[in-house]
Amino acid sequence: MEYTYEYLSWRGIDKSTFAFYDTKTKISPQGEPISIGFRYPNGNYKVRSLKEKDFRWVGDSDTNKAGLFGEDKFAAGSHKCVTITEGEFDALSLFQVLRSPVVSVHSASSAVRDCTNSRSWLNAFDRIYLAFDNDAHGADAIRGVAKLFDYNKIYVVKFSNRKDANEYLQAGESNELLNIWHNAKHYMPDNIRSSLSDFKNILLLPKKKGLDYPWPTLTRMTYGIRTGETVLIKAQEKVGKTELMHAILHQILTRTDDNVGALFLEEPEQRLLQAVAGIELQKPVHLPDDCTPPDKVIAAVGNVVGRDDRLHVFSHFGSDDPGLFLDTIRFLATARACRYVLLDHISLVVSGLLEGDERRSLDYFSTRLEMLVKDLDFALIMVSHVNDFGQTRGSRYLTKVSDITIDASRDTLALDPVKRATIRLTIPYNRFCGYTGPAGDVVFDQNTYSLKEVNDGQTVAANENFGHHSPQELAA
Repeated sequence: MEYTYEYLSWRGIDKSTFAFYDTKTKISPQGEPISIGFRYPNGNYKVRSLKEKDFRWVGDSDTNKAGLFGEDKFAAGSHKCVTITEGEFDALSLFQVLRSPVVSVHSASSAVRDCTNSRSWLNAFDRIYLAFDNDAHGADAIRGVAKLFDYNKIYVVKFSNRKDANEYLQAGESNELLNIWHNAKHYMPDNIRSSLSDFKNILLLPKKKGLDYPWPTLTRMTYGIRTGETVLIKAQEKVGKTELMHAILHQILTRTDDNVGALFLEEPEQRLLQAVAGIELQKPVHLPDDCTPPDKVIAAVGNVVGRDDRLHVFSHFGSDDPGLFLDTIRFLATARACRYVLLDHISLVVSGLLEGDERRSLDYFSTRLEMLVKDLDFALIMVSHVNDFGQTRGSRYLTKVSDITIDASRDTLALDPVKRATIRLTIPYNRFCGYTGPAGDVVFDQNTYSLKEVNDGQTVAANENFGHHSPQELAA
């Protein structure tokens, strides 16, 4: 006799449920159940022994890409909600009482990775229910997975007197399990600290060391670029804001090993990569009369970026829905671990909307952006156009939510070519340390494709208030 494989009822779960998820029990020649094989979307099987609480994988050795258990049983967005559990038995149990999409991560420790790999599929549902185990590992998994999505979509299923969903089925408490699911609440981050030990641990955290800007004066006045802060660069059109952003992007890529998200909405992908190569080679490689061989340009970009999956270049798809951009930035900060995100420019996020709708959308977008920056601890550097009065276009709220504001100006009509190519930087607002005023002049050299600071010492000396601000100025 040989082993057989059958759909059997087990642990309160009907055989029809096992059949739906294509989960079979292995039967010995003597008729004894030996193990259960949970089939994953890529064809892998997670085989669990029925005698001992252990499991092994059968199939592709790369289990990281197995997908969520049950994901292939439901089309993306086919229902209003999807439920994620910590184990396969729990997924089967909840599906049996809900009859709506239920999937499982491989384990609590891999929950963030598993949900990251299936994020697009999960995000297609309006609501995402997290039904992880009632223990410390489950709580950690909830916090990690919740950050991958808009919190408004996340609901937490809290098991009270039992550890997980399957325990309720085994105890014959299907109705109670259903009620618990229906009473799931919106996820609320645990962000309240009140004990002295909490305060001590917070104060003992190392001070953040900011990444230097490419220009010394700006670095001295801001202490550099820090995660958890938003920097707004604003100027009128044709001043050179994008060139400033190119230089900052190159600086981040060459001075750190961190992942970076680049959303240059006015610029094709090729032009952005040519800018990175141009700064590295000190040549305007994007110009038609430049004779730099393509392989040298490609090598320059490779030298700056260093590795795959580090620089994430966003293709603007013409949407004017701020929610989609917010989700993209959340994806970059969480699923792609980007510590720095550059957005040029924010006004294009709502381009095409009517004036009143544009203002309201920008207010909403900028507020939610700042919340993301603080919650996910990444650095956001964004550009905004200003009108003739120096006010940010579309919404004045942009300057209120930013931690540091940098004004850029240039005399585009100057007869002197050096003056015409000089960008003057000024800091009107600096929440971190209060230093405001002139922050250096940088000159763009088209021949070497570089932005270099000039008269560094004179600029600092001219700023009489640098490092000597009154309490009133610092509190402003």
